[in-house]
Amino acid sequence: MSELLQEAYLYVMGHQAELWEALRQHLLLVAVALGISIVLCVPLGIWTARSRVAATTLINLFNGLRVIPSLAVLFLAIPYFGLSFTSAAIALTLLALPPVLINTDAAYRTIDQAIREAARGMGMTKGQILWQVETPLALPVIVTGVRTAATEVIASATLAAFIGSGGLGLFIVRGFSLFSIPILLVGAIPVALLTLTAELLLGGLQRVLEPPG
Repeated sequence: MSELLQEAYLYVMGHQAELWEALRQHLLLVAVALGISIVLCVPLGIWTARSRVAATTLINLFNGLRVIPSLAVLFLAIPYFGLSFTSAAIALTLLALPPVLINTDAAYRTIDQAIREAARGMGMTKGQILWQVETPLALPVIVTGVRTAATEVIASATLAAFIGSGGLGLFIVRGFSLFSIPILLVGAIPVALLTLTAELLLGGLQRVLEPPG
């Protein structure tokens, strides 16, 4: 194993610029997918928590997206967007949407009604209750959904290399094509480290946001 790691290190030393570019592309794909999922699904989650019809329709729809493999979505997007960054971003965004929506819905739905009544009794408006009372209580659960989405997207972003959209999957694909484990490790190890880092950072953020008691 040490020999494989040494060969991987030597390969990195000879391809540093390519590795940094692949890392940049990988992080950009992850950021776009997570950003869109948060911007879209947090408002939708607040809505579904208040509407039974919206909850039944949207959550079932988004749960259905989880059944579709990301690679299948990727290839379905190619005829419309080509072998591009956009195709990869669409596939990863569809992967990130369900956990963010489901956790946001659960976060607002499970807030004790007595807390809302107490806030109304203090004369707070609906907007004040939403942002000053409900959202701080909901944030830890929302972050849990983002954490789940982040780990899935970081791992799945390697698929972008199959359509020439870059990312760390480039080295994994190259390693397979050349039957070279060291080259494969050049892509796999950073992906594993990114996933672990996201898990630790978002897990720490979740603990910080937990209300006392």
